[in-house]
Amino acid sequence: MKRIRITVMKTARYDDLIEKYENPMEHACDMKEGMEFTAEGWKRPEGFCESAWESISPFVMTLAYGGEDIYEGWMKNRRSAMISCNDGFRPVSFYIEALDEEA
Repeated sequence: MKRIRITVMKTARYDDLIEKYENPMEHACDMKEGMEFTAEGWKRPEGFCESAWESISPFVMTLAYGGEDIYEGWMKNRRSAMISCNDGFRPVSFYIEALDEEA
């Protein structure tokens, strides 16, 4: 099983939707562009958003166990994926890539 690097590539915030639909939240998202995490297989990296992990973990697991070419030709690097979390108010895009290192 390979180690997986997860990099925060983009963050967005939709204040119009937050104002209209969301109850006030004090600590909704701590992800910042450029942050990097390393996953050891199925284990969520320390400090990584639990909700985001639920969105990306199937892709992390696929790549950790040697899966490639997710969605047949989608990514230039066959051992990677670009996945966003499921937060409709503050979506975060993650670049997930398999490393050559064993977990």
